[in-house]
Amino acid sequence: MTTPLPGAQVTRIGGMAGKNGAIKLVAGNSNPALAQGIADHLKTSLAKAVVRRFADMEIFVEIQENVRGADCFVVQSTSYPANDHLMELLIIMDALRRSSARRITAVVPYFGYARQDRKPGPRTPISAKLVANLITRAGADRVMTLDLHAGQIQGFFDIPTDNLYASPLMVRDIKERFQLDNVMVVSPDVGGVARARGLAKRINAPLAIIDKRRERAGESEVMNVIGEVAGHTCMLVDDIVDSGGTLVNAADALLAQGAKDVYAYISHGVLSGGAVGRIAKSRLKELVITDSIEPTKELLATPNIRLLPIAGLIGEAIERTASEESVSSLFD
Repeated sequence: MTTPLPGAQVTRIGGMAGKNGAIKLVAGNSNPALAQGIADHLKTSLAKAVVRRFADMEIFVEIQENVRGADCFVVQSTSYPANDHLMELLIIMDALRRSSARRITAVVPYFGYARQDRKPGPRTPISAKLVANLITRAGADRVMTLDLHAGQIQGFFDIPTDNLYASPLMVRDIKERFQLDNVMVVSPDVGGVARARGLAKRINAPLAIIDKRRERAGESEVMNVIGEVAGHTCMLVDDIVDSGGTLVNAADALLAQGAKDVYAYISHGVLSGGAVGRIAKSRLKELVITDSIEPTKELLATPNIRLLPIAGLIGEAIERTASEESVSSLFD
């Protein structure tokens, strides 16, 4: 017999009619608000399923709706607590597979372990590949994610993988809020130049680069600004903000070089430890992040952090996948 934890969360499933049969939207507990937003975009109601835990914290899932022959989409970011949310995702997919779902798509807006995509030294794992294997073996037929830390992680999966991009949402937001003739896009490190260049091209803005040296994990030291940023409104663009140290140091360096204001547009707000407080006290005018990770109350109460909703983007991608239409054309 299982014992639900006090205040245990409930996972929900939505159903709608698609061209190829029934569609079921299945949400884990990592980001229920985002899952509800996706369901609203798809104009579908949510039905119950249960995710509960034994007294020793083992996860138990019961799908309380017929999914036989259905096209199922499981929405679950593997954010903090990463291991709990990953296990929920795996167990939900196993439950669906054993319930004779026709196809299972793992919709992972934030793909945890993505920063462990290579061996940084001897006797270290490639955890992103391990997680890809686990998701595949648990029953996923395809994967949908947003702004992978490294694009080559798509190749870690032996199943179709759609890597969506938040840049169109960011571009629209920037165009609505700023005079583009004074905007400069800035990559906070050399590794993110391709991402920043892509956004800069969309708004026809110049590009600058922060040259930094990272002494140890979670810490960074800004060394140099490559580009003439004086008088510009600078937009730092990256995929993940974790400790916030890189953005804070980058903003200080840009302002020291004469930048007018510094904003940051980041896909995934991991914001671990004291990152929210660090951003709040920084010289960043505003940090804009998507809601791929469920925001904390502290984050929502911070005046210089703003959320950019992605439910519409993911909902459209799900709809196109279900009807066998192009997903990549969303970003043309």
